Amino acid sequence: MKILIICSKAFYKDIEPIKEKLEKMGHIVELPNSYYDANVEEKAWKQGEKAHSEFKAKMFKMSKERIGNMDAVLTLNFDKNGKKNYIGGATFLELYEAFIQNKKIYLYNDIPEGMLYDEISGFSPIVINGDLSLIK
Repeated sequence: MKILIICSKAFYKDIEPIKEKLEKMGHIVELPNSYYDANVEEKAWKQGEKAHSEFKAKMFKMSKERIGNMDAVLTLNFDKNGKKNYIGGATFLELYEAFIQNKKIYLYNDIPEGMLYDEISGFSPIVINGDLSLIK
């Protein structure tokens, strides 16, 4: 299966062992858009609001295309700044894109409580609670 990992930049440090396990299971794993340059968004901000807006638009379009080439997305949703199972705005939009494109959606942990609970629930994600063997 071809899987795109999606998550907050705060979780990039957690990706490598998960990627390695998935690859040992025979999956092809793609990493988040800015994984190899985690500071690229900050660089865009330093160029001004217009540059940052253009950067975000480019990332959203890139996500749409990349998700189209995948079988599934795996959302890494760990605790962040006191928020349990955090899913940020950009990751939420990638979840929505995967849903629209009829891709399998996996959540590493439970759906986070809060404002977007109903929407994420509506995507019918498969919650694996850290058990990568459930990705099939």
